[in-house]
Amino acid sequence: MFRHLIKKFLRLLSVLVAVTALTFLMMDVLPGDVAYEIAGADATVEGVKALREALGLDRHIFIRYGDWLAGVVQGDFGRSLLTHEPVANAIFACLPVTLELMMISQILALVLAIPIGIISAYRSRSGLDRAFSATAFAFMSAPVFVMAMVLIYIFALKLRWLPATGFAPLSEGLLANIRSLMLPAASLALLEWAPLMRVLRSDMIATLQETFILSAKAKGLSARKILFDHALKPSSFTLITILGIHIGHLVGGAVIVESIFALPGIGRLLVGAIYSRDLNMVQGCILLITLGYVVVNFLVDALYSFLDPRVRAQAD
Repeated sequence: MFRHLIKKFLRLLSVLVAVTALTFLMMDVLPGDVAYEIAGADATVEGVKALREALGLDRHIFIRYGDWLAGVVQGDFGRSLLTHEPVANAIFACLPVTLELMMISQILALVLAIPIGIISAYRSRSGLDRAFSATAFAFMSAPVFVMAMVLIYIFALKLRWLPATGFAPLSEGLLANIRSLMLPAASLALLEWAPLMRVLRSDMIATLQETFILSAKAKGLSARKILFDHALKPSSFTLITILGIHIGHLVGGAVIVESIFALPGIGRLLVGAIYSRDLNMVQGCILLITLGYVVVNFLVDALYSFLDPRVRAQAD
């Protein structure tokens, strides 16, 4: 199993390098020039050229990427080309907001997905199961920005229960902090719970047909004990894997949601950096997002190997 995890780690490390290199290339071919953004509309051609040389933008892309990568290895993410602020400072100032948003949305999604998935599997092909499935497909088909607008209209404008925009840090109180993140997190959770529920339902239907479940029923165990103590754990392996994959979905949704709800997170920082062609800031954000995705998937793979003896046997 140790060799299996080492191979997995090396593959994920290659993904990290490939993503950052591709991002660097894509930002280089975009139209426009950050030197013009910094110099202003009244800048001369000579002034812009001198600024490009000062920023190192006149060097070949491979040299610039190599220098950036060498700095990252040493813990130096560079400085913003616009504000000259250390990229690491800007990212880590925004990171807690995005992490809290993703954590709350994932918890809300699991709170919906697990009980509904269990009920749907237990009442498979019943009217209740079909109703849950239809509802799940409806939520899966809705874009995240539509869900955000609907929630703002209902809970912020009509009911006035929650704020429509803005972020309250923990220093202003836990309740204010959670209230400011509830609508953004719900916008993501209402899209994420449906595929999680469908995966759990499918696996649990198969598990409930296994011999050990039939033996548990023959012993007279209650349906609640069979579902939660005997069927849930072996049915959750695919769910755990999907949770790791959904980190990418959450990050993509966070970019949109943070812009809609004016949250000072990584997603909003990334969007602003792309518009201003702040290459160092974009690279820092992409590196952090990719690193988070890689680490989570590595941990999920390790957890999956730990929970399922068949995976350990194949790895050995």
